[in-house]
Amino acid sequence: MLLHYADGARDLVLVADRHRLPLGTLRQIADLATDPASHPDLVTAPAAPGRAGDFPAPSEAGPVTALPALARVDWGLPDLATPPGHTHRFALNFPVGSALDAELLTAALAFTAGWYGREETVEVGVLDSAGPPSPVILTFKTHEDQSVTDLITQAGPSHRRPTGKPISPATGVVLTEDHDRRYEPSLTCPFPLTLHLGRAADGTLSVECRIVESTVSRRIAEQFCAHLVRTAVGFAGAPSRSTLADMRPSAGPWANAVLAAGGLGDVPEVRGTIHENFARVARTRPDATALVAGGTRLTYRELNERAEASAAALRARGVAPGDLVGVCLERDADLIVTLLAVLKTGAAYLPMDVGHPAERLRYTVEDAGPAVVVTTLKGFPKETDAVLVDLAELASGPTVPPPPSAGGHEADSAYVIYTSGSTGRPKGVVVPHRNVLALVDATAEDFELGPDDTWTLFHSSAFDFSVWEIWGCLLTGGRLVVVPHWVTRDADAFCALLSAESVTVLNQTPSAFSQLILAEKRDGRELVLRLVILGGEPLDIGMLTPWFIRYPPSHCRMVNMFGITETTVHVSAHTVTPQDVATGSRSVGRALPGWHLSVRDDAGRLLPPGAAGELYVGGAGVADRYLARPDLTAERFVDDPLTGERVYRSGDLGRLRVDGNFDHLGRLDTQVKVRGYRIELDEIRAVLLSVADVTAAAVVVCQDDPADPADRRIIAYVTANGLVDVAEVRSRAETLLVDYMIPSAIVQIESIPLTVNGKLDLDRLPDPRLALDAKPEAQTATTKTDPLGDRVLAVWSALLKTEVRLEDNFFKLGGNSLLVIRIIAALRAENLPKVTVKQFYGHATARQFISLIHRLATEQPATP
Repeated sequence: MLLHYADGARDLVLVADRHRLPLGTLRQIADLATDPASHPDLVTAPAAPGRAGDFPAPSEAGPVTALPALARVDWGLPDLATPPGHTHRFALNFPVGSALDAELLTAALAFTAGWYGREETVEVGVLDSAGPPSPVILTFKTHEDQSVTDLITQAGPSHRRPTGKPISPATGVVLTEDHDRRYEPSLTCPFPLTLHLGRAADGTLSVECRIVESTVSRRIAEQFCAHLVRTAVGFAGAPSRSTLADMRPSAGPWANAVLAAGGLGDVPEVRGTIHENFARVARTRPDATALVAGGTRLTYRELNERAEASAAALRARGVAPGDLVGVCLERDADLIVTLLAVLKTGAAYLPMDVGHPAERLRYTVEDAGPAVVVTTLKGFPKETDAVLVDLAELASGPTVPPPPSAGGHEADSAYVIYTSGSTGRPKGVVVPHRNVLALVDATAEDFELGPDDTWTLFHSSAFDFSVWEIWGCLLTGGRLVVVPHWVTRDADAFCALLSAESVTVLNQTPSAFSQLILAEKRDGRELVLRLVILGGEPLDIGMLTPWFIRYPPSHCRMVNMFGITETTVHVSAHTVTPQDVATGSRSVGRALPGWHLSVRDDAGRLLPPGAAGELYVGGAGVADRYLARPDLTAERFVDDPLTGERVYRSGDLGRLRVDGNFDHLGRLDTQVKVRGYRIELDEIRAVLLSVADVTAAAVVVCQDDPADPADRRIIAYVTANGLVDVAEVRSRAETLLVDYMIPSAIVQIESIPLTVNGKLDLDRLPDPRLALDAKPEAQTATTKTDPLGDRVLAVWSALLKTEVRLEDNFFKLGGNSLLVIRIIAALRAENLPKVTVKQFYGHATARQFISLIHRLATEQPATP
């Protein structure tokens, strides 16, 4: 406790244990020290037991509960350079005449904290100078239809819940009513963001916010308190029937400022089509190399002429403006020629990968309904309505010149790319020409894209990253190197190609780039890359450490881009630095010029900087629609009353920082629940990647029996430099993760299997049970001379669905709290001794557990 005079002069500072010296005693000591005459009986004679003037006895309130460690505040966005424990304080200013009291302010604090944390149940700590020496908890229900009056009632003293253990809510209130001195119940901030409420002798309520800057930044705290003031004033003047939904901030200056920080502004105008802009580049640089594919090299003039000829052949087969043309070709020069030819007919191209299963190809054609499919794939499904056209037929058949009105419009569809759907049915995304042109215009100057650059086409044309690779290169006059399919699967061969072709601009998914980093280190030759763009999936930024050692930012610019097929490849860009690696940044930067981002709650309402929610994307990149899916289009492409535009609900979790940069926090649908706990799989993956020698990791949830929650297990797969010690990886996980987040199995594999789009291929991950069963022979089962032990092993093996041996650990085999209960029940059904849960956790290996059972069976007490 700290006591000092109201005028700020610290003539006397008294610090005492709040549990042992109550406030009244401390005041008497202060009075005695400053004015001995105020308590003559305490000075002139020793107090006898029971005298009225005695100092009160030490508190008998119960066991001492120390203040807890400060909670992590996800929306606090602290400055990592701030020294731990450093605090900042500032006064809250309310309009003159505001009718405020402690209950109303505490309720407003709970409402604001719930808004920032997107929680309907909010805990607020209370430390009252007139109450118990330890903080107590107030639990608020802040759902939409809750009335303001009810919320304020929840802040009353009758709702305060004492706790026998340390508490650590994100926000709290310190209540003091010390009229003549400034009294503080604790030397430090008891909560990350703490409101100090004090009432002077005239009844005036003063409010001060104090923050621990290692948990909440000043700018976030000031913003938070501005919302808190608005909320409290709104509560004070709210009609009796007002609900919390009526109190949510909506449109207005605040919303406009947040939207502007996310990039909302004028959308730059673009003219023409992709093929018209390409033809303009071809006229400017006719003899410059445009395309390299194996032994084929085409200049811009040659590429344009070949595409014109193919377009004429397609028109002869009935392709007309507005049609959709399927393209299923190997990754070579003919692929680029054909895509450009389709656009020159005024049609849109529908790319399909030759490696896709026949059923996937059949579904795509039947769902999209292209009139023509250009393919050389002999196994392409023929039982569809589409006319299959071979490249040889295009080269030798009749041609039709373009009509006089040929050209097209920027609003015409350019391509339809199919993406995976939550229902298991892929869906086609329709993207117009103007979106692609806007993307190139938005990035060309910042990335310094131009004729001196050599790009690679690494990705499948059925993956939207290829749109950026092809047209980002060809519309800025660069040279495009088509990477053969098998080279994309061989990091060493790809690294050699980058060196041989002097590639300067590289686009990769983080999963693929992690393999390239290792290959480049093995190769030893220095690459001439000047720009690497990562996208397609979240970036685990720590993987870039070895890259920055060899290629500092002054040599090669590393850019992390967030994007979605439905918003035309890219949305935002962030130049990654070694400092970002050191801080573990998850930034995807600012929205591209012409694009804008905002963070919304489940109802689509705007959230403030710091708060995590769904990312909404608007502006130049928003696609037209899902092909033939009006219901899904209406669900994801929504008319936004705040911006007056059609925006796309991304399904990605993110947050806006006060400087206008965005953090990507994963997919909303990768957040899983295991045994009631909410878990972000990306967090587990990041921990695995922090282990020395681990080069890549994937984390999945397995559940053989969908109806059995105990069967739901987290499985981790890792790749490493050489043979990794799985026990060491697990030890690292156990150090950084809570127990319910630790993988049931960690399996080392040679490489993380990727789809043709460079993303994790779940279907090709090995069955983890095979790895669990591959145990050293030294770990033998019990012998036939121990039938009791054999019975125990049989029960464990049946419930864990794997052969259990003596040295196996129950929890490392996938056991969990639900299975513990089942094991105990199964043993009792076998007439074996009863085991408590505590005993089980203390004897987690099969050998220890069998020993425990033997002791219990002979009625010898086991060590708990």
